[in-house]
Amino acid sequence: MKKLKIAGFILFTILIALTLIVLLWFIRPNTSQVNPSLNLEIWEVVSDSMHNSNTDMTYFKNYFYLVHASSPYHFATPECKLIVLRSKDCKQWEKLSTVHIPGEDIRDPKFLAIGNRLIMFVLKSIEFTAEPYSTAYVVSDDGKQWSPLQEIPHKGWLFWRPKTFDGKRWYVPAYWHEHGKSMLFTSTDGINWQPVSLIYEGDRCDETAIEFLPDGTMISTQRLEYSDLWLGDSRACTGIRTAKPPYTQWTGVKDYSTRLDGPALFAYNGKVYALGRRNPYTPGLLNKYGSILAKKRTSLWLVTPEKLVWLSDVPSAGDTSYAGYVLQGNTLYFSYYTSSIHHDYPWIVGMIKESPIMMGKLNLNVLEQLANTK
Repeated sequence: MKKLKIAGFILFTILIALTLIVLLWFIRPNTSQVNPSLNLEIWEVVSDSMHNSNTDMTYFKNYFYLVHASSPYHFATPECKLIVLRSKDCKQWEKLSTVHIPGEDIRDPKFLAIGNRLIMFVLKSIEFTAEPYSTAYVVSDDGKQWSPLQEIPHKGWLFWRPKTFDGKRWYVPAYWHEHGKSMLFTSTDGINWQPVSLIYEGDRCDETAIEFLPDGTMISTQRLEYSDLWLGDSRACTGIRTAKPPYTQWTGVKDYSTRLDGPALFAYNGKVYALGRRNPYTPGLLNKYGSILAKKRTSLWLVTPEKLVWLSDVPSAGDTSYAGYVLQGNTLYFSYYTSSIHHDYPWIVGMIKESPIMMGKLNLNVLEQLANTK
């Protein structure tokens, strides 16, 4: 009887502790560290009780274009669809079309405006854990009517964001559907892609982004997970690699200041910056990088060949990041998604709650001034 009472007391204590932890998750205030010198403007674009996520932007035929995923939750589901919108000013948005795959999940859209065509790459998934297995694309001349979905011939490679240095030849980084390596592909028409080189191999590498330095050197970041453990991995970090034309030889370092998820790199005045997910804590037993119990942020970074330099958070929490952007002169417009910015949910809570699509605007000269102080 005594042992039974002790066991009951222990169980009761555990339940009380878990209840208090969950309660704390729901009442603690948001502690995003937004640098006030940026004079950052933020506003909601989509807020409809859905789990909206995975954004991208482009500027095409005198309009801003925005695409985002709309789903009941973070995980893969045939209910997920992509919503395409356009705007003249990033404030008033017109819904143009919906893209979905019957019986499958669709996510991580990436635009490529090339000539008079707008190409959108998407990732297909059928596993609940949202592990895409293939890249497909659709083509439009107005964002309203899209061609039938076609798969790229390079089976198993998952495209990220295409970039060009000269406006003639395009490059796209892609990671392997089983993780562990990322590859660079090239094209002149956005449809027919050829492999160039292996950017990184090992360490459960996946989401890989690229940008160009002024001399044409390509710089890349890689999300290095090391494992898919729910509580993260103490080895998780960000890979940073560079290659000079013709981009066949890569060298680089590992940065342990965060695991940069959902990276979007952009260049301004000779510097490269990133929008991506930050892990705003010192890794511990239950909150290693990638832990579903930890806080997350969408943040701005300076990216150098040697390291990542954190500049500022943007208002964000829970399940967040996966930004798109458009540069207009010295102004950056960017999209991202986030759980409620009035709370500070852990990642797992954000995965199952609604999340709006946000739009941000900042002066790039001000961002550059901040970067120069670091």
